[in-house]
Formats: sequence, C-alpha cells, structure tokens
Amino acid sequence: MSTVHEILGKLSLEGDHSLPPSAYATVKAYANFDADRDAAAIETAIKTKGVDELTIINILTNRSNEQRQDIAFAYQRRTKKELSAALKSALSGHLEAVILGLLKTPAQYDASELKGAMKGLGTVEDTLIEIICSRTNQELCEINKVYKEMYKTELEKDIVSDTSGDFRKLLVCLARGKRFEDTCVIDYELIDIDARDLCDAGEKRKGIDVAKWINIMTERSIPHLQKVFERYKSYSPCDMLENIKKELKGDLEVAFLNLVQCIQNKQLYFADRLYDSMKGKGTRDKILIRIMVSRSEVDMLKIKSEFKRKYGKSLYYFIQQDTKGDYQRALLNLCGGED
Repeated sequence: MSTVHEILGKLSLEGDHSLPPSAYATVKAYANFDADRDAAAIETAIKTKGVDELTIINILTNRSNEQRQDIAFAYQRRTKKELSAALKSALSGHLEAVILGLLKTPAQYDASELKGAMKGLGTVEDTLIEIICSRTNQELCEINKVYKEMYKTELEKDIVSDTSGDFRKLLVCLARGKRFEDTCVIDYELIDIDARDLCDAGEKRKGIDVAKWINIMTERSIPHLQKVFERYKSYSPCDMLENIKKELKGDLEVAFLNLVQCIQNKQLYFADRLYDSMKGKGTRDKILIRIMVSRSEVDMLKIKSEFKRKYGKSLYYFIQQDTKGDYQRALLNLCGGED
C-alpha cells in the first residue's frame, strides 16, 4: 500500500499530448495533393531554360515530407531519373542545400548531416551536439536504423572513432536513445536526490564526477530533469548552466550547455541557434538551413514565438534581412509567413 507521501509525490503531468503532431508545424500536408501533377510541374520547371526555381520552391516547401516522398516516386516513374539527382544538377548553392534537404526523410536528413560532420579531416562537433542533444528516443532510434542502411556502419561506431574522452561518452549515451520517457508521474523524492547528486558531483568535490552527470542527464525524462534543474538551485548558489561554464571546458562544456538548454526549453534553444546563425557579419547558413528544414514540420511555430519574445523582432524579419533571392524565398516559406 502506498503512503500518502508517495501518492502526493507522484502527480500526473499535464501537457499538450492531445494535439496532433503537426499542431506547431509551419509546413503541413497540402490539401489538394496530386503527386503526378507536382512531378510533371517540377519536370517542366527543371527543363525550362534557366530553370524555373520559383515553381520548384513553391511546390516542395508547401508539401509535407510524406508528400515530397510521393512526388519523388512519381517523378522517377515518369522520367526514370531520381528527383534529387535532377535537382542537384538544376540548382546550386544554398537553395540546392534547402531543396535536397527537404527531399530526404527526417531520419535520412539527420543521418546525412551527422555523417557530413564526421567525414574527412576534423569533426564538426557543433552539428553532432545539436542533432544528438535535441532528438527524441523515437527519432534517434530511426536515425540509427537509417544511418546503418545509408552508410553500412553504426552511428555509434563513427562517433566513437571521431570523438574522445567524456565528450564521446556523453554523445554515445545520448545517441542510444534510451532516455526514460514515461512522463505520467512526477517523483519528487527522486527529483531531490538527482538535484543533490548533480550538485555533489560538481561543485561539492575537487574535480567533477562527469559519469554521474552523464547518467542523470541522459537517462531521466525531460519533465523530470526540468524539475531537477529547478531544485538544483536550492543546493547551489549558481544554476546548472553557470556551473557547467565554471566546471567544464571545450567540447564537453558546449555539449552539456546545449543539452541543458534543450531540456529546459527546446524551442528557445533552436531560437537561440537561429539568432546566432544570423547575428553579426555573415550568416552561418548550414545551421540556418538545418534548423529551418528539420523543424518546419515539428515545432517551428513555437520556435518563432520564442524568437520574437527574446529578440524583439520576428524570425521572418531576420531571414529577410540576412538572405536574398530564391534561397530567401524558400526559407521564408518554411518559416510560414510573418508573425
């Protein structure tokens, strides 16, 4: 028989689980969809002298990922050519990167971005951290499966050979996608224990017990960890992010900062990444493209809302100021209009 304390310590979590997955998407399934008609229009656009980029953009940024897969299938049936290969020849630059990204399934896109970050000399740790820290168990499971299909090797094996030390351990644990995801109950006793353990593993000892941090932050559910970070403040004069900056350095510091920001508020994390990709001189287009492509059918409306709340101007406005031409048009379509 449970004690009253245990019952009170385990309360149901309210959330927006009743909403359909596309509720916060800016790109949704097109109502009057006809894959053959779209494939024919794209074929004509590719054959047009100078290439009709506008038609290609308007079709592919206004169809769901599933519909784009159907268009690619219809195109191949019509022309005996792969749509991605045809568009790669017809387009160039950043616009090409956006359109080819849209043609991949979400898992294929993430897998190809991860592979791209690890192949050749040097690793783009930034990309590994962003994708692996922000994806759900289900998404990571699919990424692992697709990565093996595409590259005939395990994602974990590539991470192990391309990274080292505690940074490697953290990424490997996250990439396995074994985080506890039962969000129906809140265990206040465990929240208190975890907050105390994180504090004891960090500032309460000489040198940091990274293994303890990794275990707690890669195994516990997101709602649980959000409450742990709140509780952490009662044991420490600094919050979790401040202590990470104090205790760690290099890739491991960046990874833990990204992970904690993702846990606290994933949409604000992406809003910050988008802002950083466009602030100051020059644009970090790879980051901008990856987030716009990968979040447009997930939570872009929430990201836009966090962006405007924090930076005072809309994401749409920033993209308008920072990009131009057909590339700009494609990104603005994914952004889903002015706020």
